[in-house]
Amino acid sequence: MPLISSTHMLQIARKNKYAIGAFNVHTLEMLQAVIEAAVETQSPLIIQSTVGTVKHLGPDYLAAAATVAANRTGLPIALHLDHCTDFQLIVQCIRAGYTSVMIDASMYPFEENVERTRKVMEVAIAAGVNVEAELGKVGGVEDDIVVDERDALLADPEECSQFIERTGVLTLAPAIGTAHGIYKGEPNIDFARIAQIADRVAAPLVLHGGSGIPAEQVRRAVALGMAKMNIATELRIAFTDAIKQVFTANPEENDPRKYMVPAKEAAKRLAIEKMQLCGCVGKAGEVR
Repeated sequence: MPLISSTHMLQIARKNKYAIGAFNVHTLEMLQAVIEAAVETQSPLIIQSTVGTVKHLGPDYLAAAATVAANRTGLPIALHLDHCTDFQLIVQCIRAGYTSVMIDASMYPFEENVERTRKVMEVAIAAGVNVEAELGKVGGVEDDIVVDERDALLADPEECSQFIERTGVLTLAPAIGTAHGIYKGEPNIDFARIAQIADRVAAPLVLHGGSGIPAEQVRRAVALGMAKMNIATELRIAFTDAIKQVFTANPEENDPRKYMVPAKEAAKRLAIEKMQLCGCVGKAGEVR
């Protein structure tokens, strides 16, 4: 089947209290790893690329590879552009075949975030593409977007409701105490805030900064309404560490297949663990 918009799969996930794993990939092998994990577990899947990866590889290459995967496997797969601030790049990705995009205008005042999100909605809805937006600021580093921990602001539940009403955005990533990257200590997730937002907002919610959150906290956040969990740093570390191990054992290795295959296997194992944690294993049939 072709790539699909993530809107329907996320709505079903929220209704049935599980989350879809959304994995940031940077190479063909990483993409293959999460695809193979989804096939093995029969999970719906969101493949994500950062702005930096889009600029590095090209949106057409990424969309073509994801389309091949979707057609070969028959799984419900969406391709998402993560944390984009550039309207023209969003349009470029939609034209290339992306089925979901994130407009991140969370660094602007509320009214400007509303206007920038509306502008993307006008283009995306006409193309049948899901739109994700962010309220508050998720701390940490995502490509070239850096939010200091002191500047990370939690989303206001009432503003979340107003934001969706005024923009019609289909998926919302509220800042609730998570951070991009690996946590230095225990994450300080505001579960009461998640519950308050979920009470006011019917749209699927997105858990950013999903790498390194303790399993019990992930399950609790998902039960409260988080229908998409982003995994980036942990996947990248698993992939890279496997390559390092090959070169530690054999510094003279020069065949990419000798280090990319174990890297892909490591990323696949990590992806399966995250799919199990999200509760989406065996759910592919629900959104076909």
